[in-house]
Amino acid sequence: MAAERQGGGGGRGAGAEENKDHKDSKDNKENERPAGPQPGGLGDSLGLESILRSGVLQIVKESQQQHGLRHGDFQRYRGYCSRRLRRLRKTLNFKMGNRHKFTGKKVTEEILSDNRYLLLILMDAERAWSYAMQLKQEANTEPRKRFHLLSRLRKAVKHAEELERLCESNRVDAKTKLEAQAYMAYLTGMLRFEHQEWKAAMEAFNKCKTIYEKLANAFTEEQAVLYNQRVEEISPNIRYCAYNIGDQSAMNELMQMRLRSGGTEGLLAEKLEALITQTRAKQAATMSEVEWRGRTVPVKIDKVRIFLLGLADNEAAIAQAENEETKERLFESLLSECRDAIQAVREELKPDQKQREHSLENDSGKVSNIQYLHSYLTYIKLSTAIKRNESMAKSLQKALLQQQRSDEDGKRSPRPQDLIRLYDIILQNLVELTQLPGLEEDKNFQKEIGLKTLVYKAYRCFFIAQSYVLVKKWSEALVLYERVLKYAREVQSGAGAHRNSLKELPDVQDLITQVNAEKYSLQAAAILDANDPHETESPSQVKDGKPLSERFETFCLDPSLVSKQVSLVHFPPGFQPIPCKPLFFDLALNHVAFPPLEDKVEQKAKSGLTGYIKGIFGFKS
Repeated sequence: MAAERQGGGGGRGAGAEENKDHKDSKDNKENERPAGPQPGGLGDSLGLESILRSGVLQIVKESQQQHGLRHGDFQRYRGYCSRRLRRLRKTLNFKMGNRHKFTGKKVTEEILSDNRYLLLILMDAERAWSYAMQLKQEANTEPRKRFHLLSRLRKAVKHAEELERLCESNRVDAKTKLEAQAYMAYLTGMLRFEHQEWKAAMEAFNKCKTIYEKLANAFTEEQAVLYNQRVEEISPNIRYCAYNIGDQSAMNELMQMRLRSGGTEGLLAEKLEALITQTRAKQAATMSEVEWRGRTVPVKIDKVRIFLLGLADNEAAIAQAENEETKERLFESLLSECRDAIQAVREELKPDQKQREHSLENDSGKVSNIQYLHSYLTYIKLSTAIKRNESMAKSLQKALLQQQRSDEDGKRSPRPQDLIRLYDIILQNLVELTQLPGLEEDKNFQKEIGLKTLVYKAYRCFFIAQSYVLVKKWSEALVLYERVLKYAREVQSGAGAHRNSLKELPDVQDLITQVNAEKYSLQAAAILDANDPHETESPSQVKDGKPLSERFETFCLDPSLVSKQVSLVHFPPGFQPIPCKPLFFDLALNHVAFPPLEDKVEQKAKSGLTGYIKGIFGFKS
């Protein structure tokens, strides 16, 4: 208890940004005096549902999401639990002694006259659980904290047991009883999971899953969403426990769940990653070589073996992805693993530089095995990047088509320029593929890459033309449509034996059909635009660049007046000529004859000793 009081003080500094939580109306509901039964009276059945119009799970989830766990900040959430506990104890007059002495109190069935007593125990369990999760994050660098972690989890289970015991009273409603049992089973499963007691953990998780599934079936779809999310959250834990007990089929299910979700989170994440790596490492021990484009290359690097073994599973998961967000996450995960494998090969290439140069001389230009393996991994990386950008382009095309059918205000709509950028990146990746060492003389490979380049160039020209259509540049768009047809016909004529490699690419025949339709639409739009009377109805509609202050006397339909870049006056104003300050020239001065002043000017004193003496004594000449 002392450790938790200290933890509450530490959380106060970390959660300083939410020190005003108690002012929120949502939390203040717990501070209001109940209008129901008084202490000692039975009244109606109790339940946490009446506090926030939700059950145990929803109270927990809402508190976690609003106070730090959305960003994985367990310390902030622990501070919130401590402050809420203090408010509850003050409101219920359930204080643990005073400043000088601690006096422990327990919530018993006799004083269970207010549903906030149940919330008090729930917050105690949540505070202990959040502290345990905080210590779990810190235990990665400080292993000794794992002992404190287990202690906090045991404390959380103890509070959950107390909550379940109190909910067995007849004064508590049935829904709260079931949720308390599920909450108790969930925390027990987590504790057993950390102790690696797989059978006990699996039984606890299964009990929790069964209760939440029954609750989901008993309520409306909106209320069932939260229960189903918790079931999905604990399902990987159940399969992991089953695998450790001896069920080998659970491993495949775990890997599929990991790939579909793009990576697990929470308690299972690190353990599952370690398990998958360990399983692939066992399989990699039997993998000694790989064949690509008719050449067999030995694979001696363990990281590369593990990556190549998981490549097929990753590609299968990408193909089975349910939405674009999941597919994008899987692509990023695959590219990250591929980059790590390439880096491992590069480290092997550095000390092997002299040996590689010697093998090049002996084999008449044939690259070494390690260099060829590097080219193979680079090919996988670039091919995956092309597939990812093509997937993004397809989703943007769908969004662009939906936008043309129904224009909706709100978030930024896609434009053809976005697709042009994606196809530029794809073409750059194709150029890098042609420059891979060891494939310069592979004519079939170069021919295949050339056909793919023509396909993507055709699509790039198509969307450049679409962008010109938007600004009514009809002639430029028509020329680009003709270029698209040229590229498409070259692909059709040169496909021949490479049709199998072009199956995964977009169909150029569909593009030809779409371009022909767009050409007719473009010609019609150009004719209508040339004959549009609104464009030449009045010269007053022609934009002359004059601001509004200079054309008050002329009526002009200027749409810019209601835009953000309205032209009212010239600013800054231009320079205007002003009169200069006059200059005075005294011309008469040159013709004035002044009187002589020699008689009034003092003559120069005589030089020499005599003049000096006379000057001292005041004699004048």
